[in-house]
Amino acid sequence: MEEETKSMTVNIAGRSYPLRVKEDDKVSIQQVVDDINEKVKDFQLTYINKDKQDCLAMALLTYAVDYNKIKQDNDVSEKVNQKVDHLESMIDEIIK
Repeated sequence: MEEETKSMTVNIAGRSYPLRVKEDDKVSIQQVVDDINEKVKDFQLTYINKDKQDCLAMALLTYAVDYNKIKQDNDVSEKVNQKVDHLESMIDEIIK
């Protein structure tokens, strides 16, 4: 059975966005929204001559770079796990 969605409005950098979300996701989404707004605010304070759109773009770039690093770390972890599994198989064959 598909989980029911609820209406939620978030405010990012002064703009409202209506969303349909699962009830279980509301807290997580609000935390992300708060984090985005904080990052935009930090960029606005650091780069006073930049407009809100520039600060949003920089916040997005920051998140994209962080996501890419995590993705690369996960790829490396997966490769290490595959090698460990292969070594375990080789050891099992030797022990038999």
